[in-house]
Amino acid sequence: MNAKQKRTLLVLLIAVVLLAAVLLGVRAAKNRAQQKQEDAAAAAAKSGVITNAAAAYKELSYCNGNTTLSFSLNDEGKWFWTNDPDFHLNQDYLTKMVNTLSALKPQQTITDGDTLDAYGLSAPTQTLTATSDNGQTTTIALGNATTDGNSYYMLMNGSDTPVYVISDELEKEMAVGIYDMCLLPDFPALTEDQLNSITLAGPVTTVLSAAHEKAPADANSSSNGSSSSASSSNSNPAATTWSSSGTDVTHDKQVQGIVKQILGLSLDACVDYRPTSDAAALCGFDKPDAVITVKYAGESNADGTLTLTIGDRVMDGKGRYVRMNDDTTVYRMAADKLDMLMKVSVNGLDHAAASSGNAASSAG
Repeated sequence: MNAKQKRTLLVLLIAVVLLAAVLLGVRAAKNRAQQKQEDAAAAAAKSGVITNAAAAYKELSYCNGNTTLSFSLNDEGKWFWTNDPDFHLNQDYLTKMVNTLSALKPQQTITDGDTLDAYGLSAPTQTLTATSDNGQTTTIALGNATTDGNSYYMLMNGSDTPVYVISDELEKEMAVGIYDMCLLPDFPALTEDQLNSITLAGPVTTVLSAAHEKAPADANSSSNGSSSSASSSNSNPAATTWSSSGTDVTHDKQVQGIVKQILGLSLDACVDYRPTSDAAALCGFDKPDAVITVKYAGESNADGTLTLTIGDRVMDGKGRYVRMNDDTTVYRMAADKLDMLMKVSVNGLDHAAASSGNAASSAG
């Protein structure tokens, strides 16, 4: 080998050594970055919470695989649905989710495990993004459930490692639909002596009118002036007499059932908020099965009116679509809460049964 060949070989050897050094440097830097990330994750896992426990979140958006929902805090510190700020949002759902996120602890931290695809994290369909008031963003991606079904694999902040295993609490909270978060309106809390009339309008219209008479005081209370007797006298409820078309139906079991159902009305769920006219028609509100109108004496004896519009039965047959007063929202109510109201709206009162009941009462 001559001198020229030796110099060429030396240059090549130096180039190979330099290239190897560069490659080793790059690999070392990558390993150090990965190790630092894993150490930080391990330290966070060791300390417990892996999210910013002190964060005050102001925005929350998540996709649960079926729909994407976004929420924000208003100036009063109340959460609202960004698609419709007027939606009656039950604050408890968002408060619970924020609390879960702020106290998120892994059950396991995997730094050298299987592929992301094996954990369902190569293209996760369940994701969450939370933004704190200082602008810091936390992102979470949920993958498959674990074999016992009680936990989920998770990645944070766009990183491919580590993979965490967390409880299914967050996944369950993200699975709640927006209508399930609707704060249902309450019916007025009434007693029988506040009711003035009940009108049940369906194929048959029945009007029940109430007359109230204060029950007489106990005879003993008039003969002694004790405060306990006076208290007993003042607590005597009003006696209510119900009539329909001039007939006394106070003791009719159907009427008693109607009054009981009116006083116990409650909504079960929101079905459609701001429904289109077509959607409302599909629920039976183009030709409702019944309209129940209750007139009552409210606070300070102010007259009030409650209107309940009853549409079709829901698909499972165990409930009915209903609307309350002028609210266009479609709600669901259990069918057994309305069975007597519907029966009389369709068939009217069974006056034979009413007469029988009144006769039995008179005989007694």
